[in-house]
Order: sequence, then structure tokens, then C-alpha cells
Amino acid sequence: MSGIRMQKQGFLFLFMALLLLLPLGIRAKAETFDRNHYIYDYAEVLTDQEVAELQALSSKLGEERDTAFIIITVNGTDGKEIKQYVEDFYDEHAPGYDQPHGNTAILTIDMQERDVYLAGFKKAEQYLDDGRLNSIRDHITPDLSAGNYFQAFSAFLNTTHEYMGYEPGNGPEESKGYDPGGGTGGYTGYDPGDGPGEYSGNEPSVNPENILFKWWFQLIAAITVAGVIVTIIAFRSGGRVTVNAQTYIDSNQSKVISQYDNFVRQTVTKQRKPSNNNTHSGGGGSGGGITSGGHSHSGSSGKF
Repeated sequence: MSGIRMQKQGFLFLFMALLLLLPLGIRAKAETFDRNHYIYDYAEVLTDQEVAELQALSSKLGEERDTAFIIITVNGTDGKEIKQYVEDFYDEHAPGYDQPHGNTAILTIDMQERDVYLAGFKKAEQYLDDGRLNSIRDHITPDLSAGNYFQAFSAFLNTTHEYMGYEPGNGPEESKGYDPGGGTGGYTGYDPGDGPGEYSGNEPSVNPENILFKWWFQLIAAITVAGVIVTIIAFRSGGRVTVNAQTYIDSNQSKVISQYDNFVRQTVTKQRKPSNNNTHSGGGGSGGGITSGGHSHSGSSGKF
């Protein structure tokens, strides 16, 4: 009996030891991950020079926002959905600007399935919510579809940096230190001749989400204002009408002398009862979620 008890105690000790060592193994794997490396071109869609330029741009902009901006290209995701692939990447490699599982924004494209997914973790989840990531994805998709991967990745880095200059949900506001008349300057954008674009100022001066800067809103507003002005002018251009039907009617002498109704025709119309169909299909925009490791994130997915 004592031998059986010792055997059971031995198995229990081994089981507890494995439980204690498992987190250490995961932590060791995370610590071997190079958090200063931001461009993972597994699909080899970039040249060495383009990778170097994107690496430098990501490092510079990430330092200004305390966020790791990561780009991943793959040829297949081992049967996973691209969203799960990104979640597993974050869980297993623990990227972050200054700590494991820290502030991170990730762009991933799958050349095999033509999928694209953007995700924001920690601070990036707050500043790059689903709506902002949808806007960024819409902005870079044309270049991805055309095969202009360097331009698309540069735009991702610059745009995410720009969006993270605004508090989530706030309207346009003057950025600290920004001088609209000249001084600190503003965003210069991507320059295909001289390398990746740069920001010469600390913060952008306007909110890119503000509806006032949408061309279609400005067009509608201009047409509406013009229509109101023309209507007022037309209304005031004619004379005032003082004669109506009552002017020529003698109420003491006028009366109805006869009335009758004639049945002319009968019309029957049929209308199909609408079916209760709640199924919808869409072309992307899937939001964030929570990784298997318990890390929440924002997200946006689509095709290119």
C-alpha cells in the first residue's frame, strides 16, 4: 500500500511541476522575440530595400506613438482564419513597444486567399477602433489590389500614426505646438522618390474623420444652400396674388342644384407579403475580439 501511495504522490509531484514550468516556457518564447523587428515579409512581396525603409519608418513612427506598428505577409495561414492567425501571433510572440503583449497595431495580408486584416491591441485598440481600422483598410486596399505593396504598407504606417494622434471619439481640435501659419509644419505624406514619408510636426491639425472635410458632404451642402437662395429669390420676385375663387362667388345666390355618382371601374392590386429574411452578406469589416490568451483587440478584415 505504501508503494502505491508513493507512486501516486510521484505522479502528483510531476503534474504540479509541469504546471509550474509551462508559463516559464511560454515566457521564454516571448522573450526571444525581437520586439525591434516590425516587418515580416514571409510572402516575399517586398525588396530588401523596401523592407529596410519600412522598418525604419515603423520604428520612427512607433516611437512617437509608443506603439509597435507591425506588417506581416504570408502565403497561407495553415488553415486558420486570418483573424485567428493574427491573434495567435500576438499570443505566441508577445509583441509590444516597450513590453511583452504591449501596444501593437498589426497589418496582415494573405497572398493565397487575398485576405487582409488589421488589428489594434492595448493602446492601439482604443485609438484604432473598428471604425478607424475600416477607414484605413479602405484607404490601402486599392494599392494592395494593384500590387503596390510598398505604397500600401507605407500608407498603413503613416495613417495609423496620424489616427493615433487623436483621442478616441473626440472632434477636431488644435494639436499642441501646431502653428497653422507655419512653424512646426504638418504631415508630408509618402514620397516615392525620397523614401517613406515623414511627419515634421508633433500632431495633425485636423481630424480625418470629420464629416466637414468629406467632398460629398461639401457638395450636398453647396447644392442645398444654392437651392434655398434660388427659392427665396423666386418667391419674392413675383407680385402678391389678392384674387381667389371666393372673389367671384355670390354666397347668397350660389348653391348646389343636383349631384350624382357614376361607377366607372374597379381596380384590384396584389402585393407579395415580404418574407422574414434576416440573412445578410458583406464584403468585409469584421471587428475585433479576444485572443485565446485573453487579449482583447479591435479589428477590420476584407479582401484585396
